[in-house]
Amino acid sequence: MKVCTWIVSLLGLGLLANHACAAEAAWRPAKAPLLTRWAREVSPAKVLAEYPRPQMVRQDWLNLNGLWDYAITIKSAPKPEAFQGKILVPFPVESALSGVMSNIDEKQRIWYRRSFTVPASWSGQPVTLHFGAVDFEATVLVNAKPVGQHRGGYDSFSFDVTDALVPAGTNEIVVSVWDPTDASPNPRGKQVRKPDQGIFYTGSSGIWQTVWLEPVPAAHIESLKLTPDLDAGALRVSVVARASGGLGPQTIEAVALEQGREISRASGKEGEELLLPIKDAKWWTPDTPFLYDLKVALKLGAEAVDSVTSYFGMRKVALGQDSGVTRIFLNNKPFFMLGPLDQGFWPDGLYTAPSDDALRSDIEITKKLGFNMARKHVKVEPDRWYYWCDKLGLLVWQDMPSGDRFIGPRDADIVRTPESIKQFETELKALIETHHNHPSIVMWVVFNEGWGQFDTARVTQWAKRLDPTRLVNNASGWSDRAVGDVNDMHRYPGPGAPPPEENRAAVLGEFGGLGFKVEGHTWAGKTWGYRGMESIEKLTRQYVKLLRGVYALKESPGLSAAVYTQTTDVEYEGNGLLTYDREVIKMPVETVAAANRGQFPPEPKMTMLSPTSQKEPVQWRYTTEKPAANWSEPGFDASGWREGPGGFGSKGTPGSVVRTEWKTSDIWLRREFTLSEVKFNELRLSMHHDEDAEVYLNGVLAAKAPRWIGDYDEFDLSAQAVKSLKPGPNVIAVHCHQTTGGQYIDVGLLNYEPREK
Repeated sequence: MKVCTWIVSLLGLGLLANHACAAEAAWRPAKAPLLTRWAREVSPAKVLAEYPRPQMVRQDWLNLNGLWDYAITIKSAPKPEAFQGKILVPFPVESALSGVMSNIDEKQRIWYRRSFTVPASWSGQPVTLHFGAVDFEATVLVNAKPVGQHRGGYDSFSFDVTDALVPAGTNEIVVSVWDPTDASPNPRGKQVRKPDQGIFYTGSSGIWQTVWLEPVPAAHIESLKLTPDLDAGALRVSVVARASGGLGPQTIEAVALEQGREISRASGKEGEELLLPIKDAKWWTPDTPFLYDLKVALKLGAEAVDSVTSYFGMRKVALGQDSGVTRIFLNNKPFFMLGPLDQGFWPDGLYTAPSDDALRSDIEITKKLGFNMARKHVKVEPDRWYYWCDKLGLLVWQDMPSGDRFIGPRDADIVRTPESIKQFETELKALIETHHNHPSIVMWVVFNEGWGQFDTARVTQWAKRLDPTRLVNNASGWSDRAVGDVNDMHRYPGPGAPPPEENRAAVLGEFGGLGFKVEGHTWAGKTWGYRGMESIEKLTRQYVKLLRGVYALKESPGLSAAVYTQTTDVEYEGNGLLTYDREVIKMPVETVAAANRGQFPPEPKMTMLSPTSQKEPVQWRYTTEKPAANWSEPGFDASGWREGPGGFGSKGTPGSVVRTEWKTSDIWLRREFTLSEVKFNELRLSMHHDEDAEVYLNGVLAAKAPRWIGDYDEFDLSAQAVKSLKPGPNVIAVHCHQTTGGQYIDVGLLNYEPREK
């Protein structure tokens, strides 16, 4: 922890120094499994100090982030007489940077308290109290007077607290928060009360975005809606303002600026849409993310009584036809979108990044790795994350946080309660309306993999009516209902592409999941990946292979976008391009960036020594009854086993080519293949398995492949298995174990020839 800086002056302000240092001493991060480098910069005197609303800026404001009193009680308890200690706002109570790091459940309530003084310069002005986000239900009191309640863990809210304030003196804010997390149907994303070693993570309860005060005139601007119209060469501006009766006619004036120079001006009545012509507009793209400045004023007669500054980008996203294929178009041209699945979790702050620099760094690294997009996965970020996407040039697919019950890929939509429907739709509407102005956001993802999926067609069409200027994805992966703008499939490790459609673009909403553990940079001793990699070299090789496949699918059948899982490791999940602490980029940056841009070395030549049945059937001996212990060895007599063509499994399993049906929990396979010589360059297995597979060569274990994958992939062989190969007949033997869902097994052996120099 940094040494507290004593503030000393000739006027003897030692008491001020003592107070500042006492505040520093009252807080320190809780002991966490992992911290980021930005955690060292966090202190009660400096915590997310930036203005939190970059698209509607006023100069006068008061940041209330810092140390608050806190207490955790039972849900029904009244305000406690005594608080338990200090918490650093706005870090969730479960996080290390909060200083508390306590898990809570649906039977508990978090209480916050802090005092503040209204600046003397605000005298006589109305004052608004803003919350960036509080998860989930917040009740707010100022000087013991209730000022409002809000339900919803992801959207900002504010209250007029003028009448509750003591203008000259100390004021007190008390916030009580109830957060049931996954004990309710409310939107929660990947938060759970009891995270395990899967794809769900520690919850983030309570205040988790900036809290701040702002003076506003009696008549003031409440919101802006900025809609670029590339085809008309103009910006459409709608302003909602709060009127003050009896003050005369109100008008709105909007001025667009390019690098400080006025280029357009329009005015009109409040509530009317203004049209600002943008002559020879510079179009916003990931490569050229040009932003115009905007000044908006509310006028009474000739006098401006309120003004805000903002910015906008001129860009358009839509579907179009490209040589008979429906594709995503950006600014009226086909544009292939490629980016990582971005969970937005931090080891020290959970939902809350330790600093604005940390937020920016994630986006800079994403760009550095050659991506042009990120899919923000079942989480909504603070406005400043989207500001950096706007400024640095990163397209965003924005998920609606999921909640309620799950369904399987082939199940019908769930039936939600009226209360669950209302909460979901309230938060979805808030998400779309409050983020409308960000040029980086190009798609709304309504549902993910059947998580809380209900009334899909109606909700998708409603979202499209709320925002016809962007694409809407009805369901990323699994339960597509043939509505919206894209047909989105998931395939691990993949890649894959849905069939082309006349009215929807084909996208790959998730693929990859190549896991690799970097010692010293993990949340826990054990990590997992959809497909574990044994070395950086193999990880890099497999990544390049996946991207080669993605670009092939771009050409045919016409894939428009792909999302790689994922930006960083998260808790037990090791699928990240970066470690969870953001200290290590796992693969060579130049190699990844080149692959992401579709630049590949010549593909090596390959010979199938024992082919799979992916293209042509290959005969195997097989049994579903447990064989003798020597079943994988060359001398074993398998003449009593059945014979049939691979692959083996149940029809409908993703990526499978089922030629022999297999429905039991286990299957054993073996076949002979002949080698003319044993001079190999690079041997690998080609395999599609669902689920756990073991492969033997001449009785020697060649590879183990746990879990399942959704397509054929390549696997390294053990050195001992390679040594067992000999000229003449050899035996390849396979055991596959299945528990639930689809099932499939098919295996081949291949050799890559040396690359030409």
